[in-house]
Amino acid sequence: MSEMPAIELLEATHRFPGKFMFKVIGRAEQGFAARVVAAVRDELAESTDPPFRLRHTAGGRHVAVTLEPTVQTVRQVLAVYRRIRRIPGLVMMM
Repeated sequence: MSEMPAIELLEATHRFPGKFMFKVIGRAEQGFAARVVAAVRDELAESTDPPFRLRHTAGGRHVAVTLEPTVQTVRQVLAVYRRIRRIPGLVMMM
């Protein structure tokens, strides 16, 4: 599948370099949130965690992770999405 439509859309709606918001929802088990934060940090080759917030569902079964790292290019955004997609327990990402 071509990434061109996604690249064009991201370039039309965001400024690079700059902050980009990733929202990830997954099962609140086995360190899901920590794995998401680590995946973003590693994909962007940062030495520290990106800014993030956690929100647990009322029942505690799921956790929403909102991250706002600084990204240099649209290709970095797509690489982060690909990396997150492989994390066990993922339910949804935006």
